[in-house]
Amino acid sequence: MIEINKAANSFYVGEQDKRDAELHYVPSGNEIIIVDHTFVSDHLRGQGVGQELVRRVVEFARKERLKIMPLCPFAKSQFDQHKEYDDVLLK
Repeated sequence: MIEINKAANSFYVGEQDKRDAELHYVPSGNEIIIVDHTFVSDHLRGQGVGQELVRRVVEFARKERLKIMPLCPFAKSQFDQHKEYDDVLLK
């Protein structure tokens, strides 16, 4: 199990100053966050880390009553594949 950490505007794997994977978002107003970047290092690829990062930002949005605009292509593909995320998808 990989530990996912939370920092300002991001969820990440690794150390604060040396991240092995990261999902970054930008707040837009009071009710929207824009997922603009997802990165997974080569040694973590293929282990579902990117999917887990998206799942965590979805959980965060639900808890905080936010909508997500997935501009990052990877995050967008996850929203397309997981209709259970539709409740937090900005339409």
